[in-house]
Amino acid sequence: MSAAHRATVLAAFGRQFWIRNENGDERSAVTRGRNTDVVAGDRVEWRDLGGGQAVIERVLPRANLLRRSDLHRTKTLAANLDAAAVVISGTPPFSEELLLRVLIAAEREGIECRLVATKADVAGSIESIEPRLAVYEALGYPVHRIAAKDRPAQAIAGLSPVLAGRSTLLLGQSGMGKSTLVNLLAPGAAMATRAISEALQTGRHTTTFCRAFDLPASGRLIDSPGFQTFGLAHLSASEIEHGMREFQPLLGRCRYHNCSHRHEPGCAIRAAVGAGGAGGIDPRRHALYVQIRDQAPAPR
Repeated sequence: MSAAHRATVLAAFGRQFWIRNENGDERSAVTRGRNTDVVAGDRVEWRDLGGGQAVIERVLPRANLLRRSDLHRTKTLAANLDAAAVVISGTPPFSEELLLRVLIAAEREGIECRLVATKADVAGSIESIEPRLAVYEALGYPVHRIAAKDRPAQAIAGLSPVLAGRSTLLLGQSGMGKSTLVNLLAPGAAMATRAISEALQTGRHTTTFCRAFDLPASGRLIDSPGFQTFGLAHLSASEIEHGMREFQPLLGRCRYHNCSHRHEPGCAIRAAVGAGGAGGIDPRRHALYVQIRDQAPAPR
């Protein structure tokens, strides 16, 4: 049997994968049996089976793994991330509930997040969501306001420094302008997408699976399919509340140890809702938290 080699997974589609070896060569690979627990960003060991066939033997330990889930299925997105960038827009309006779900999942994995507000060239788009952007900036989430189509050079100049030398997952609802942004930041993305799709025989050139692209200076951008749901069934109620940055300093201060922060007396979280200044909690985020927690699985 041939010696094991190491590689990075650039794309994953079912049991088919596109990997880059340590010497920079790229090729397709499969996994043994029914194992499909391999995602973009994974570091793996693989063996050459001859005849152009490669098989992934094992996944090396991960620094983190971002995923979404419902009661029946878990969708793994990418691993070993330095950061995640969530693309939002005021045209069409983004879902703040979906944004919050993404941020909670990333917070649980210790993944740094930033927001990219697109379509700044569309009249009223940024202005319509500016009050909400200010809330997230106050929580420490960097916000980039860009016009990828009308002011591409400015968009590149604003984003390139924070993407350089890092592995960043790009997420967003459908219609937010994510594909335009990928093609702007990674000029070879369209060509690479066709090559990967043909090699994996997916027959699809749209973003139906996660794939990584090299950035011109340095770093890697992992594009992901647009989503309309982002389940957190893999997180407990405790993990969800710890995913709320503004809750963290107040957790453990409620009268009841199992406080749900909805209606209990002596709740430190509820007392801070609507309070101005440092330590105050935005009412909209608290209401969305309650909505998300109500859908959380039973305590584990």
